[in-house]
Amino acid sequence: MKPVKLKDIVDGMDMQMDESRVFLNKETGEIITISTEELSIAEDSEEDDDFSEYPDWQQDSIKEALDVVADGENYEELPDKFEINEYEIMEEFCESIGNERIGNALYSSIRRRGAFRRFKDSVFRFGMEEDWYRFREEALWDIAVRWCEGNEIEYIE
Repeated sequence: MKPVKLKDIVDGMDMQMDESRVFLNKETGEIITISTEELSIAEDSEEDDDFSEYPDWQQDSIKEALDVVADGENYEELPDKFEINEYEIMEEFCESIGNERIGNALYSSIRRRGAFRRFKDSVFRFGMEEDWYRFREEALWDIAVRWCEGNEIEYIE
């Protein structure tokens, strides 16, 4: 396996959506995103299925999903949103703020329903967008490094 770029892993983790899963092809180092629908089609398919009832663009994605399903040893799923835990990252950011008043205000913003929106509004109001995005990026890099090391995946920065 060739080393994978840590930035590619971080980008893959950052671009996840509820209706997709992101995998690393351990042979090529390529990050691929596959919809849960296409994975389901691949898992339920028969060997002689040609997928002609799907549009061309989706047939290609289904074939990628088939490869993941059939050759799971060569693919590793990237950490999903539950493993990343964006809420915990926001809490850690609040705790990292040197100004107690601002830290408490940010922390209060994540304590009720709508926490993500209120947190982003508060970060903007205090002029801390760059600090937040830098902190979040570093947290994602840390998660990516731990994931690579835990899965014995060689990476380059």
